[in-house]
Amino acid sequence: MSKSVILKRITALALGVALTATLAACGDSSGSASDSAAPSSSAQGSSASSEKLGGKIVIDGSSTVYPITMAVAEEFKNEQPDVEVSVAMSGTGGGMKKFSAGEIDICDASRPIKQEEIDKAKANGIDFVELEIAYDGISVVVNKDNTWVNTITTAELNKIWAKDSTVKTWKDVNPAWPAEPLKLYGPGTDSGTFEFFTEKINKVAKESRTDYTPSEDDNVLVQGIAGDKNAMGYFGFAYYEENTDKLKVLKIDDGKGPVEPTPESIKDKSYSPLSRPLFIYINKAKMDQPQVKAFVHYYIENAATLSKEVGYVPLDSYDAVKEKVK
Repeated sequence: MSKSVILKRITALALGVALTATLAACGDSSGSASDSAAPSSSAQGSSASSEKLGGKIVIDGSSTVYPITMAVAEEFKNEQPDVEVSVAMSGTGGGMKKFSAGEIDICDASRPIKQEEIDKAKANGIDFVELEIAYDGISVVVNKDNTWVNTITTAELNKIWAKDSTVKTWKDVNPAWPAEPLKLYGPGTDSGTFEFFTEKINKVAKESRTDYTPSEDDNVLVQGIAGDKNAMGYFGFAYYEENTDKLKVLKIDDGKGPVEPTPESIKDKSYSPLSRPLFIYINKAKMDQPQVKAFVHYYIENAATLSKEVGYVPLDSYDAVKEKVK
């Protein structure tokens, strides 16, 4: 399945079809993200299980990781049509709240689990396994008609996004830029992308100016920036890759020269400081359920191909990941 197919489906969800995709045996497309298309050639041959399974799998969390998990769920459905897989995106923080409370089986995360989330999970008798599944580079983007900026420094980003920022126009950031209002878009505070970005740019996680348009759904951010010549925002690389006709990505200069996010610069971390790993967290007790175990193994077997297809960067090897869920 192509990156375009997956992300177009996500766009449809963002426009109101549904934010929770339930992949049921019937393949009904009303209110769900089921797809009757054949599996991609890359995923064929990686059998989810020789036994036909049933039951349910509930997943929530990061909107950044969502495209990968959604792609895996779509392909898994072709092999296990009787397994119902619900995939939602309430942000890493929102997903972790549900995961730590035992409300979901798997949490998508664009940052590592926090100690307080570990403590809450432990208090609720939940043990988990952390799996690194791909790499991402948070992409800072502007409207495609923006002609005055191609590179931005981390100091300029801090000037814009700092908690006490007084920046109102592009000229406030750089005197060479126009005195036009700077319209900002970014993830909501439950987002792991928000936390990672603010920690790297503002040096303190969760400390950011608040007078911007927030959303846990990255497609809302894409649409906002695409519709305003003076807009700027940030989100995962896959969402930029799917919208290159609407957006322009900025090179980031952290003092070593400007670097554009690409699969190569993200993988070798030269796209600094905004390259990062992506994760899924699995409730260990749920691995006793055959459908969950089969899904997790299928995820790992196909993560390299499907993460690349939806616009992210696969790991060099998944051997260490496989060892965690034997």
